[in-house]
Amino acid sequence: MFAVIKTGGKQYVVEPGMKLVIEKIEGEVSQEIEFPEVLLVNKGDEVLIGQPKVEGAKVVAKILEHSRGPKVIVFKKKPKKGYKRKKGHRQWYTLVEIKEIVV
Repeated sequence: MFAVIKTGGKQYVVEPGMKLVIEKIEGEVSQEIEFPEVLLVNKGDEVLIGQPKVEGAKVVAKILEHSRGPKVIVFKKKPKKGYKRKKGHRQWYTLVEIKEIVV
């Protein structure tokens, strides 16, 4: 059994027991969360496709940790003018474990 969920502007194929790194979401570590935007559910021989969401379906997950990604360097420069700007950015991510898919 697997499902396609939408979170953080991206779509992910998930299965129970799978660990997934997604854009940061609110919540404490070890808290259970639900993803109500389920776009597709595959139950072996039966496939449920939402238009745009599958009604009554949700994916339950547990937050394992909040962490930051690698540093991205932004560097601006204008030739012959002495103008230079260097800036770094690290995006926040959340690691979740998919517990179950409820249809």
